[in-house]
Amino acid sequence: MLLHIPGLFAKEEVQRIRQALEQADWADGKITAGFQSAKAKHNLQLPEGHPLAKEIGAAMLERLWKNPLFMSAALPHKVFPPLVNCYTAGGSFDFHIDNAVRQPKGSIERVRTDLSATLFFSEPEDYDGGELEIQDTYGSQRVKLPAGDMVLYPGTSLHKVNAVTRGARYAAFFWTQSLVREDSQRALLFEMDGAIQQLTQDVPEHPSLIRLTGTYHNLLRRWVEV
Repeated sequence: MLLHIPGLFAKEEVQRIRQALEQADWADGKITAGFQSAKAKHNLQLPEGHPLAKEIGAAMLERLWKNPLFMSAALPHKVFPPLVNCYTAGGSFDFHIDNAVRQPKGSIERVRTDLSATLFFSEPEDYDGGELEIQDTYGSQRVKLPAGDMVLYPGTSLHKVNAVTRGARYAAFFWTQSLVREDSQRALLFEMDGAIQQLTQDVPEHPSLIRLTGTYHNLLRRWVEV
């Protein structure tokens, strides 16, 4: 399931973040790549623990835990602290699959990467190229969202970032370990939750709502891992 989550940051907030990123000290993006991924990765990144990355990450997570769309789709259990990167001057990241397990620097906590996410901080017209290309069961999809918007997709997906040939593409990315490991099960729960919410608005007194809600929670109880 690939999901577009709009407006996580307002345009004014994005502008302030981008101004700070334009003045930041960047490192080689290979510092957080696995052995195979490092061969394909050509970008810049704020080091883990960088004050600006931590500030942006904290603001992202504060919004995500209050975002009904993210909570319904991801059913988050653990989140790897967001990282921030920059693609410019031909920077790219060839096709790869993210490491199955990530461990934040300085932490004993490990996060299984059930879901990957990218939050864009550059407007699409500010750079050429830089599309996030994701291969899934419906074929290849290219994602280039407005600044402040986020895309959520399965961590099992083969994906790449196309070369940026003009301008700079600033973004944050992170991984989520879901309470429900299997993507197809999360998708079913997400669809059911959306239907329940719509019915609650349209026919709030319908007696079947109680049964549907109970079925949702019984499926969640069956599939959840804690």
